Amino acid sequence: MVFGEKLKMERKNKGWSQEELAEKLFVSRQSVSKWENGQNYPSIEIIIRLSDLFEISIDELLRSDEELTEKVIKDSKQLAHPKLKFLFDVVFLIGFAFLILKIGIILLNKFTALELIFLDGSFFWNFGPLLLMVGGGIGSGVVKDKYKED
Repeated sequence: MVFGEKLKMERKNKGWSQEELAEKLFVSRQSVSKWENGQNYPSIEIIIRLSDLFEISIDELLRSDEELTEKVIKDSKQLAHPKLKFLFDVVFLIGFAFLILKIGIILLNKFTALELIFLDGSFFWNFGPLLLMVGGGIGSGVVKDKYKED
């Protein structure tokens, strides 16, 4: 039995109309109709809610439809990869901010009478921004390429 048929059968077993199910899921009636007719599939969040509403396992909903199973797997990967990519992007931006700060202090010292000292000579101050930017950039690229493969 494909997902749409399973959904329709479970909805009718509960005695709900498409409109009633849609209200419980906070979606439109048209979305429920498309799911039941196999024109579209719900997100993983909706599948979890359906499982709870119908008091059946997610496995019972998914195993019936291979295409839906593949979609859920793909959606779950999309949820994980952007968070990791975001982390690497933040690391890159922190490195960039330190680089701008360092250049700003050097320029202030050169063109003004100020003598700002900011961890002058320390390894992190000299190479930290570069390491953060390179590490963040490489990490972000690796995650992006990994997601393309999946």
